[in-house]
Amino acid sequence: MSTNDKRREYYSISELAEELDVSTRTIRYYEEIGLLNPQRTPGNHRIFTKRDRARLKLILRGKRLGFTLEEIKQILDMYDVSEPEQIRFTLKLAHEKLREIEDKLEDLKIMKAELEDLIARLNERLTALEGQAQKRNSVKA
Repeated sequence: MSTNDKRREYYSISELAEELDVSTRTIRYYEEIGLLNPQRTPGNHRIFTKRDRARLKLILRGKRLGFTLEEIKQILDMYDVSEPEQIRFTLKLAHEKLREIEDKLEDLKIMKAELEDLIARLNERLTALEGQAQKRNSVKA
C-alpha cells in the first residue's frame, strides 16, 4: 500500500485537525467524552479511520447547528441501534433548535427596533443641543 493510499485510509490527529479546521485539543476532548474512539498505534499514537473522520464532521456540523455535545452524542449513539429512531430523535431536536432560533430572531428584531428608536431620539436630542449651542454662540458674537 502506498503512502497516499494509507493516508486515505487512516488520518493522524494533526491531519484531521488541519483538514477540518479544528484544534487537536478539541479532537482529544471529543475522544475524552466518548464522541470519538480512535485506534492506537503500537507507539500509542491516535490513528483515525474514514469512519472517525465522518463522525468528526458530523460532530462539527452538529455544533454549527447549535446542538450540544450531549445531544450530538445521543444522536450518534443511536446510529448503531435504529436508524428510524435516530432520525425521529434528530428531527425532534432539530425542531426544538429551530424554535429557539425563531425566538432569538424575534428578540433580535425587538432589540433592533429599540436601538433604531434610541438612535433616532439621540440624534434628535443632539441636533437640538447643537442648535441651542449655535444660538448662544451667535447671540454672544
